Order: sequence, then C-alpha cells, then structure tokens
Amino acid sequence: MAENTLPAPESLSYEAARDELITIVKMLESGQAPLEDTLAMWERGEALATRCRSILDAATQRMEQGTEN
Repeated sequence: MAENTLPAPESLSYEAARDELITIVKMLESGQAPLEDTLAMWERGEALATRCRSILDAATQRMEQGTEN
C-alpha cells in the first residue's frame, strides 16, 4: 500500500474516508496481504476511522447546538 500517494485522512470528506475504510477492512479480512502491508493498512484504517469519528462528533455537536436554541 503506497501510503505516500494517498491523501491525508484529515483532507477527506466523511464519505471518502468511510469508503476507503471499507475497502481496507475488506482487504484485511481477506488475509492475503503481507505483514508489512497489513500493518500499513491497519494504521491507515485507524487514521480514517478517527477522521470519520471527528466529522460525526462535529455534526452531533452542531445538531445539539441547533436544538438548544
């Protein structure tokens, strides 16, 4: 997995991060990647999951603020 050619997770939309994360999970579940590639995919997946969680947390906060008014 050529991580240096991939966009930074922080620059991705929720949908783009989610879709890439789904692809990584499928690849990891197949068990076909060499150990180093598996580790790189796992790390990328963690970063993508963090990005998704951050976006969802921000959306939740916006919704909560909207209902307080």
